Parts: sequence; structure tokens; C-alpha cells
Amino acid sequence: MSLHVIVGAGPVGTATARLLAERGERVRIVTRRGTGPEHPAVERIAADAADPGPLTARTEGATALYNCANPAYHRWPTDWPPLAGSLLTAAERTGAVLATVGNLYGYGPVDGPMTETTPLACTGIKGQVRNRMWADALAAHQAGRARITEVRGSDYLGAGGMSLAMMVLPRVLAGRRVYLPVNWDAPHTWTYIDDVARTLVAAATDERAWGRAWHVPSAPAESMRELAARAAALVGAPAPKLTRMPYPVLWLGGLVDPTARELRETAYQFDRPFLMDSAAATTTLGVEPTPLDRAVKETVEALRR
Repeated sequence: MSLHVIVGAGPVGTATARLLAERGERVRIVTRRGTGPEHPAVERIAADAADPGPLTARTEGATALYNCANPAYHRWPTDWPPLAGSLLTAAERTGAVLATVGNLYGYGPVDGPMTETTPLACTGIKGQVRNRMWADALAAHQAGRARITEVRGSDYLGAGGMSLAMMVLPRVLAGRRVYLPVNWDAPHTWTYIDDVARTLVAAATDERAWGRAWHVPSAPAESMRELAARAAALVGAPAPKLTRMPYPVLWLGGLVDPTARELRETAYQFDRPFLMDSAAATTTLGVEPTPLDRAVKETVEALRR
């Protein structure tokens, strides 16, 4: 039985904690308010993970340290640097493998499927924040100061997920029209939250995974229209009514809404095909993607609850 420390109790942190606990591991979750899933094997700690002293103390003796945190979207440039620095420091001081949950922002707009070797060429602020985090961790690994890995997924499906799908599906299930700046027919990769947890744990505990990033195995791409139709059919809702919002409307909305303002930077992800190749993690780590039918079914059930 090994100790695993998780920072963050959002959907991925919670799924990772449950996965490890069910495997018989000891789990310690660190959040500001001491939140997390209730389980005999899960210890919940209230602490500021951006302070490397207390975080290091909580990580002593751990096999792995999982970065499942997610600061407020509009505060990434302010909140991520000290938090990521603290996590890396704790990993360096304790020897725990640092396994970070990343995303695809760092690549920026690309033509064709993204792989782990796609250049990190993003020019947007949020993508650059993530790229700096990765560069710092990779430099520590290459210098022999830490053992690190990162798993990157696309937009999430599953209980508690936060993505564009979670903005769309509640309205679809209620039979209401959805009005967003989305190319509804562009193929898009969707990542199931439980697959993120499984890939994260596999990467943290397999030395072949250290020193590089991995894409979370995900089902074949499907457009937002097709995804919405699947969800509607599950509950007998009417066919989805989807209308594309002109981009200038989103831009103007950003003048008063922080979330809309932040979405300007990543609008390209839903304007064209957004495809992720995740074959490497399946081949090397043995993680198979969950079928999309199951991911959509769980998402719908969670929304209805």
C-alpha cells in the first residue's frame, strides 16, 4: 500500500482518488477547504498547496504527487505560477513523481490531429501559462531534480465535467435552443473523466511514462451536433435545436462577462475540426478509451441528478 497525494478535488481529482482507493492505496487529498470524496482510504487535508512548505510536509513518503488543481479560468496567469512552482518544489524535495493534468491549449490552432510531438506553439495567454509549467517541470526532470509526467485530454465528458458540452447538454435535454459560437458539425475529440484518472495513475506509476507528456486515450471524434443528438435520444428529448452565434457577439459579451472574455482565446477549438491522437498511451501504458456511448450516458445521468 503506497501513499498518493492529490492536489485538487474537482472531477479529475475526485475520480483519481476513488480509483486509487479502490485499488487499495492510501490517498491524501489537499485542498483549501479540505474537500474530497468520502472513503476510508482517503484523507482530506485543508491546506494552501501554493505554499511549498506545508505541501512538502504532506507529500513526504508519497509515491506520487498529482496536480489535479484548476484555478479560476480568468486567474490562470496569476494563480498557476505559484501553485505549479510549489508542486514542483514538493516533488523535488520528496522524490514523489509529479503527475500533472494538462490540456491541449499549448498547441494552439493546428491542421490535423494533435500528437504529443505537435509543437507547443500557442500564442494565447492560457496556453502559454500551461507551456511554461510544462517547460519548468521538464527542465527539472532533465536536470535530475525531479521525476515528472503530464497527461493531456480534450474537452471532458462525465460526472462533474466542465466543458462546452456541459454548457450545451442541459439545454438540449430540456428541449431548449442552444445559441453559441460553435461550428456544430466540426468533428471534435471528447475525453472521459475516468479515462483521465486511469491515464494519470498509469503515467505516475510507470517509469516508461516519466519525462514526457501523454494524450488521454479518447473515443473517435464526434461533432457537437452528433453528441447532442446522442444525449437527446437517451432521454427521449426532441432533436437538438442548435444555432451558431456570430463571433462578434461572443467578443461583445466578453466586455461584461469574464467567462465569455476568456472563451475568445479558445474559440478556434470549436470553429474547425479539433482532433487528438491518443494512440501512444494505449500502446505503451495499456489504457483503452471508454466507448463514447458509455461516457455520454454517464454524463446525461449526472446532469439529470
